[in-house]
Amino acid sequence: MIEIIFDKDNNQAVAYDNNLKIGECVFLESEDSWNIIHTEVNNNYQGQGIAKKLVECVIENAKKCNKKIEANCSYAKKVIERQKNS
Repeated sequence: MIEIIFDKDNNQAVAYDNNLKIGECVFLESEDSWNIIHTEVNNNYQGQGIAKKLVECVIENAKKCNKKIEANCSYAKKVIERQKNS
């Protein structure tokens, strides 16, 4: 089973399949915002919506921490835009 863990100490959300790290979404934190800079999923796990879940995990936790969300990562930008337009 795929598990998404938010790791605030290391500014990332990480996806695990049991104990195997299979993906990550990394962000930089500034005073009032989090900027997602990198999202990646292992080739063997692509096409399962894991990258989207990783980005959504960071967005959800940014809201809890009252941070604005930004994205230099092109994939994360698409996810954020889709959420704004839905």
